[in-house]
Amino acid sequence: MSLGSKIAWDDTVLPFQLDRSDIRGRAVRLDGVLDNILSQHDYPPAIEALVAEAAILTALIGPAIKLRWKLSLQVRGDGPARLVATDYYAPEKEGQPGRIRAYASYDEDRLHPNGDPFPQIGRGYFAVLIDQGKGTTPYSGLTPIAGHALADCAQTYFAQSEQLPTRFALTSERAADGWRAGGLMLQKMPGVPPRMKEEGGSGAGGLLDAADLLTDDNELEAWSRANILLETVTADELIGPTIQPTDTLVRLFHEERPRVFDPVPVAFGCTCSADRVRQSLSIYSQRDIGHMTTEEGIVTADCQFCGAHYEFDPKTLGFEAEEAKGDGG
Repeated sequence: MSLGSKIAWDDTVLPFQLDRSDIRGRAVRLDGVLDNILSQHDYPPAIEALVAEAAILTALIGPAIKLRWKLSLQVRGDGPARLVATDYYAPEKEGQPGRIRAYASYDEDRLHPNGDPFPQIGRGYFAVLIDQGKGTTPYSGLTPIAGHALADCAQTYFAQSEQLPTRFALTSERAADGWRAGGLMLQKMPGVPPRMKEEGGSGAGGLLDAADLLTDDNELEAWSRANILLETVTADELIGPTIQPTDTLVRLFHEERPRVFDPVPVAFGCTCSADRVRQSLSIYSQRDIGHMTTEEGIVTADCQFCGAHYEFDPKTLGFEAEEAKGDGG
């Protein structure tokens, strides 16, 4: 696909490569997807900002992994912003979109609604979870909450767990016509495993830096050059409705010989269903189910991601009901 081609900008992930620097990347734009995610809830501005940032990171990281089923990001802290959770589901067939969903949990009494979002997470961890489906063992990697943004946490995860120098540039805003969000991801292509320094990272706050991972002077120079160029990207280039991602890549990296690949569409999507909820309740006894039963004689459940509401007959729930069904009862 040539750099002169025009692609749909909204809700799209565009993979690219900088041939001169041996660096790969992703450009993403989330519009309708983010609108769908945030319209499910009435979040304060600080929580909206965290969910938006997590959703952009998920859209950038998910397609970069050879994923058969699901990648999840989880941010947990002891501050008023207790949890941000996202899922990226790989396309089921070629040409179909990847699906993203997200939600947050927060302590309204302690939250500063219009305050700086990131410090309100407090101490905690940033987790990447990869589930390749039935018959596989899920993978999880954790890194402490550190730095000044969720992007810093993601960069540290890749440095520590994957030993891959990675950088992000992200932005989002609520415009008159809805949410607009965009981002760029740069990542050193895997090669010879780097030699890690024995002591803590040289980056700010003890975060691992490229100097801790790249021992070849030419690689370090190329990585530093690409990062300096990335720092010049503007918000309009990331989310401006009239600027194509290919134009942004040419402006930033024309000397690095950028090459783009087929775009990956993304959409809002939730996998919840009555059967999945019923299965999740099968670990409870009939006594436990009794405590969940309302005065109207039903058990209710709401999906935290999409807001779907489910109602069940308590007699059909719990592991005792599952056993009876398995026995043909």
